Parts: sequence; C-alpha cells; structure tokens
Amino acid sequence: LFDGIYPFYPQQRKVFVFDVSTIIVIVVFLTFTCSFLLIIPGIRGRARIYWTLRVLLSLIMGVVIVVVQFTGDWETGWVKANTSYKSFSRALVNVDIGLHVGLAGVNVTLRGNPVNQVNETIDYNEHFAWSFNADYDQSYSEGLERGLPSPILYVAEKFTTQSPCSMHRQYRISSHYASATLWVAFCTWLISNILFSMPVLVYGGYMLLVTGAFMIFSLLSFSTVKNSLMCPIQFGTTILRTGYGGSFWLMLVIGLLCFVAGITVVALHYFNLDLLKTFFDLHEDKAEEYQEMTEVYVNPHFVNKGL
Repeated sequence: LFDGIYPFYPQQRKVFVFDVSTIIVIVVFLTFTCSFLLIIPGIRGRARIYWTLRVLLSLIMGVVIVVVQFTGDWETGWVKANTSYKSFSRALVNVDIGLHVGLAGVNVTLRGNPVNQVNETIDYNEHFAWSFNADYDQSYSEGLERGLPSPILYVAEKFTTQSPCSMHRQYRISSHYASATLWVAFCTWLISNILFSMPVLVYGGYMLLVTGAFMIFSLLSFSTVKNSLMCPIQFGTTILRTGYGGSFWLMLVIGLLCFVAGITVVALHYFNLDLLKTFFDLHEDKAEEYQEMTEVYVNPHFVNKGL
C-alpha cells in the first residue's frame, strides 16, 4: 500500500470489440475467400458470376455467426460524468464511462477528458468474463487488488453474483443460451452448404431457413434481459443507459438474409426449377449425364447371328 491506497500497475488491455479470437476467425475465413478467388478464373461463362455470389454470400453468413461469439458490443452504453477517480481521494475527474456487454462478459471503459488528469493517464478498458470456464467474482477481486479506478469497480460490481441487482444471473444465462443457439446455427449453416453441393437444393433452402431461425432465437434469448428490472448505473445526476450494439444488429441483418435466401431457394424449386438449376450450375452436369452417342459401331457377325 502507498499511503493507504493500492498503487496502479501497468497491465494489458483487452479491446472491447476485437480480440485475438475474433482476428483468428476473420483470418481463417479470409483464407477460404482468397483460395476461392484463385480458382474463379477456371470457371467458364456466366457460371463464374453465380459461383462468386453463392460462395461469398455463404462465407459472409458463416463468418458473422462465428465472429459475434467473441465480440463485446452486443449491448453498449456511454455516459460523460464528473466523478471521483479513486478511493480515499476527493479529487474529481471528467471522464467518459462506457459499458460493453458481450456473450462472454463485459468490458468497462474509462477515458479522461482530457486523458491526462490528476497526474494520471486515464485510459482504461477492463474485461470481466462470465463464461463457463471463468469466474466473474474472481476477476472483480483481482481488479480490487490492482487498484482499478472507482468508476470501473462501481460498474463491474453491478454484475457480481453478490450484487442485489441480480444482473449477473440475467445476463450470464441469456448470453449462454444465445451462444449455444449460435453454435447450432453454425452447424446448420455447414449442413446447408453440404446440401447445396448435391442435387438436393430444396433441402439446402430448408436448412438456410433453420439457420436463420436459430440466429433469431439467439437474439430473442439475449434480449430477454431487457424485460427484467435493471439497477440504474448512476454517476451523480447522470445515468449510464445501454442499447443494442453493432453485433446485435449485424446478427439481425444476417438472420433476415438467411430467411430471404432460404425462401427464395424453396420458391424457385416449386415455381421455376430451371432457373434454380441454372444458378447452381446443374444443367451442364445433366447434359453430360444424358449426352447421346453420335456414332454407334455394330459388329455384323453378332447382328447376323441374332437374326
């Protein structure tokens, strides 16, 4: 202790939108995309355009389903306030306080206006995890031992298991169900791609509808926390209010896109099958399969013997 106050030690920061897992997923899908672009010139005619649309659209769906598992902006909120910087001190600082909720935990951001105040660099971003293999209360206790600024500890304390707000249980359960349904959506997305590679296009369309349904279920699961009473996060006279973030709305758009694509495939199967086969480049395969022989050679000896 330094004059009865925990000293501030430099530590690694965790970015609230992108982390290492997100970057790895994006790199993997970019590798698949670049590999496909290399073979595009080998596809002849109009089928090249159809292949490009199908593959890029499918990769976008897949990468979004996986990436949002690791993002931290499903729910976000910012507030500007004059508040105390640390315990046992009357010094007030002008800061921007941000709360970013993801499926794996919360990030609390503290940024000074200006950054350098009270002989400190006020620029913090702390992550508190609540996934199955993480202990949120332990992360909060470590933050206390490191001597994190009071605004960060105040916001993080709202999500502890001992808090009377019960926000930890609400957010943790809804996030776990949302994550589970997204992994199921990823599995159905894989199955739909397998079915589209075979001459059973209508079943691929059905699986796209199932994929979109599970994506919407994940959004409904996460949004259930809005139906429960929430403890206000208040700094003086200002209240930190949160709303749905970029990952939530991106998932909604991709889910609706899956519905539109699935309905289009099913509708074309029943009303215009030729157009659907043309888009999936199946006419050439059928033509080769049923190609008629132009010349036939017959042995005269066997013809005469048969007569």
